[in-house]
Amino acid sequence: MTTILLVEDHEELWDFLSRRLTRRGFTVELAQDGQQGVDKARELKPDVILLDMNLPVKDGWTAARELRADPATASIPIIALTAHAMSGDRGRVMEAGCDDYHPKPVDFSRLLAQIDAALLKRDEAAG
Repeated sequence: MTTILLVEDHEELWDFLSRRLTRRGFTVELAQDGQQGVDKARELKPDVILLDMNLPVKDGWTAARELRADPATASIPIIALTAHAMSGDRGRVMEAGCDDYHPKPVDFSRLLAQIDAALLKRDEAAG
């Protein structure tokens, strides 16, 4: 079963996403701040990380850079979730080490397509 680590501090959003993703057959693990997200990613080695960029304790930008710098988590696909949908934000997110970008509010169908694409790309890279 595919495990998704959802790093999100807003209860309404993680509740919505975790319920919908679970119904789609994913196992969902939650972290509510950036440090917890980094720690859980290292521990669980999830298949995909959905990472809010505006988090307490450690922001998503810092968390993404740490995950990319760690050989144990460097290849895990990261999809940034952010309310910042200004021009240039996608580039900043990608520079921080994320593989894709999803602006809030969440379009669940589009997010599912992004998760599928990230898993396919990871599987192709693994050979």
